[in-house]
Amino acid sequence: MSAADLGRIAPDRNGRGLLAWASADPLRALLAAIAVVTIVSGAAQIPLGDVVLRFLGVTPGLVERQLFGTIGMFMVVVGGLLLHTLATSTASRPVLLWCGLQKVGAAAAVGIGVATAAFAPLALAVASFDFVTGILCFVYLRKLPRVRRLRP
Repeated sequence: MSAADLGRIAPDRNGRGLLAWASADPLRALLAAIAVVTIVSGAAQIPLGDVVLRFLGVTPGLVERQLFGTIGMFMVVVGGLLLHTLATSTASRPVLLWCGLQKVGAAAAVGIGVATAAFAPLALAVASFDFVTGILCFVYLRKLPRVRRLRP
């Protein structure tokens, strides 16, 4: 696939493709790329949970595999939600808020897992990635225009 082909993917309402969209707002493009990584890693975590758990220093049993697969499913959903809102002409403030909170919460949960020796220290790399992603969601959220709400 050439750069010209990429430029025609996912045109916005003005007919601009992915490359124009990414160059117009690099933070939005970075968050979209992170959302894709979240979707792919979550989807891989569902059938390959054993491998990932062993990599994180966990000897997986039936419960661990089930819970890790469930977490993978939620990663797909949250990553998809983030990607979906970023692909719209006006990203949703509530979606960015809640995706950011989920990422920071996931980082805290993994950090607690390392502190309690449930995970190997290597898992802090995952926690750091999620924490930075959460912060980037909040930074992007602050860039979006505020919507005035009508009071009943």
